[in-house]
Formats: sequence, C-alpha cells, structure tokens
Amino acid sequence: MRYVSTRGGAQPQKFSDILLEGLASDGGLYVPESFPKADLAGWRKLSYPDLAFAILSGFMDDVPDLESIVRATYTREIFGSDDITPLQALEPGFHLLGLSNGPTLAFKDVALQLLGRLFESVLEKQKRNLNILGATSGDTGSAAEHALRGRRGINVFMLSPQGRMSAFQRAQMYSLQDANIHNLAIKGTFDDCQDLVKAVNADAAFKARHRIGAVNSINWARVAAQVVYYFKGYFAATPSEGGQVSFAVPSGNFGNIYAGHVARAMGLPLRRLILASNENDVLDQFFKTGTYRIRKSAQPTSSPSMDISKASNFERYVHGLAGAERVRQLWQELDAAGEFRLPPPFDIVSGRSTHADRVATIRWLYEQFGVMVDPHTADGIKVGLEHVGPGEPLICLETAQPVKFAETLHEALGREPARPAAFEGLEQRPQRVEVMDADAAALKRYIAEHAQ
Repeated sequence: MRYVSTRGGAQPQKFSDILLEGLASDGGLYVPESFPKADLAGWRKLSYPDLAFAILSGFMDDVPDLESIVRATYTREIFGSDDITPLQALEPGFHLLGLSNGPTLAFKDVALQLLGRLFESVLEKQKRNLNILGATSGDTGSAAEHALRGRRGINVFMLSPQGRMSAFQRAQMYSLQDANIHNLAIKGTFDDCQDLVKAVNADAAFKARHRIGAVNSINWARVAAQVVYYFKGYFAATPSEGGQVSFAVPSGNFGNIYAGHVARAMGLPLRRLILASNENDVLDQFFKTGTYRIRKSAQPTSSPSMDISKASNFERYVHGLAGAERVRQLWQELDAAGEFRLPPPFDIVSGRSTHADRVATIRWLYEQFGVMVDPHTADGIKVGLEHVGPGEPLICLETAQPVKFAETLHEALGREPARPAAFEGLEQRPQRVEVMDADAAALKRYIAEHAQ
C-alpha cells in the first residue's frame, strides 16, 4: 500500500514512512492510493484482534510484526472485555457501541494503544528517536500520553487549551510524571493549539532536525485503527448477512466519522453516516449548505472535545470528493477568505446539539434505559435519532465514560457517575504543566531544549 498527499505535492510513500512523518511535506494529509475491499462474509465471525489484523494488514502491509502488535493491543487486560468495543442494544434497532473501555476511558484509546506499539516497533528497527507533537481538545492528549509514556525513543509534547477541558481531563494528562511527557497549556483555543502544530510541521528544517511526528488524527494509523470498530459494530448489530445500519458520530476534528466514511468505501453497507456537531457547528453547516466557513474562535461548551472550528481530517474527505488539485485551490481560498464552497449533495448527513439538548438527552436515556452517557455521546444520540426512520437500525458511537464530565451529569441527573477506583483522587494528584502563549517561536524553543 502506498500513500499520497491530499495536496498532491509529496512523493508516494509506504506506511512505515508516513507513520513517523505525520503531515506530508506539502502540508497535506496522507491518504492511501486506494482502499482495500472488505470481505464481509469472511470477517463476520472474527474476534476483535483477528478482525483488526485482517483490516489493518491492508493498510500496513510493510509492518512485519503487525499481527503480534495487534494481539498485544486488543486484550481483555487493556480494554476490560474480549469484545473490546461491546455493542449494547438499548431497544430493537437502537444500539450503543462502547468505545471507552480503555485506560483513559475514551474512544481515542482504541487507536492510540495500537499507535504506541507501532511507533516503538518501527523506531527500534530504524534505530531512531521521535519527538511527538500533538494538540488535544480533551481526550486525545491523555490517550496518547498513556499509550506513549515510558516508551523507548519517544518524547511527547502535548498542547492543550488552557482552562478549556474538564478538570478530570486535565488531571489525566498533567498528573503524569514520566520524563518523556511534556504538557503545554496554551493561552487560547484548541484551534490555536492545532495551528501551532501545523506551524512547526511547516518548518521542514526544524521538523527534520528534531524528528517531529504526530499522534493526532492527522496520522493515518489513527484513522485506520478506528475503521475496525465500524465493522465490528455492524456485525454485532446484524447477526445474519445482509441489511444496512446507520451510524451516529459526535464529531469535532472529523477523524472518527471519516473512519466510517473509509469503512463505507471499503464496502461496509451503511445506510446513513450521521455527523453530530455541538454549538461549534461548522461541519453541520457545511453538510447542510455546502459552505465551509471557519470561525475566529471556537465557543466553549459542555462537550469540549468538539469545540473545534477547523477540522483537520475534513481535508481528507474533500480530497475524496474533488482531488488534490481542487484541495490546493480550496485551502488557498480558506486561508485567504476563511471559507469555501462545494456543491451538495454529500454522503454524510448532519445535525446540531446544544447544552440543553445534551442535558435532556442524558436525562431521557437514564430514565428510559438506566444508562449514563457523556455529553459528546448525548450529542450523537440526539442527532442520530432525528435522522433515522422507524425500524431503521441505528448505532450510536460512545466516545467517553460519563465520569470524565461529572459536572454535566450532575446537572442532568442530580448525581455524579461512579468513579473507577483507579481514578479516585485524580484531580488532587501533583501536576506537571507549562503555560505558554500561542507563539510558534516559543514552542520551537521549548521543543529544542527538551527534545531527545
């Protein structure tokens, strides 16, 4: 499998090379030249590790120890059950796909636990070190840090927007004491953090000198790993062959739902792919009108991991619609005017949820089914139910454990979720974090002083 840039200006590369590179040299994102074709009949009865290996080997065919890496990743010890991503039927045709059973209680663990092992394996073979630079709006940071803490040859620099995450999310990251983990709280929004990552990556000489890599969903391995649970959820919801399902996906940076788009391109029989935005509804507006208009700043909400106005993975989707030359033109328009337009229709439908909607959905779900969900999952459920008809199977992707957003759960239910024993007193643990202005030069100086 070879990978090309969404902007067409980088040489095709194999997976092991793009794994370590992150952004392409022309500023684009890597995508495979073609998508592997699904073997629905052959994959239906596979265990999660077997299914993951079957799918990922099509994208990562130059990783000789891929099977052992996959089997070491997707275990009961790490994810709490052999199912890894268990499907819960709330009522006939209405399902919740549990993606948050990993070490940091968020769906990001499914991909990042794999990514940590892939990095370590490839770096060991190439006798190289890597300095990971990432940005997080909530859950990516903790999942990446817990997957990479203490790993040989890897240093992590994680940017997060100061004061914009829940106390639980901050503590999951900032309480880590590992020498290879560096938390930087940026005075600004997640979009500012993401812009800093792109600015550092755009300096080719600095990037090469300090061996900068990425764990955000700009890294293709993240997307590929997330494709797996779409197939797993589909097979669990449709015990026999045939039929379609719809997926509802809370989306901020467009990585999770783009994985569903890839799964459909591989042959997964999806009826609808439903995107849920919060008040930062840039993506919802695009899928309804065809106008992609970024905003100066994302609005803080009670589903903070989706407080994003510039969705990185959206470029991959546009590349699939229009090709590399058009992507270059559109992103030039975006840089100049802050917006561009593509004519509908699209193969993703969308909707918007507010804080009041989240609270109402959390309360309704608990009263109706005795199930607690986090606010992001509530966004997805609310929008998903608006789009499906009677008898149409719907799978809603769970994105995090509700304990990570106890304040909103308390508002909705008058009580907080039970806290796993391992997280008792988390917010009171000593924290290591540097506060920094949104200044690319200052960030580069910090990296240069602390890089391996």
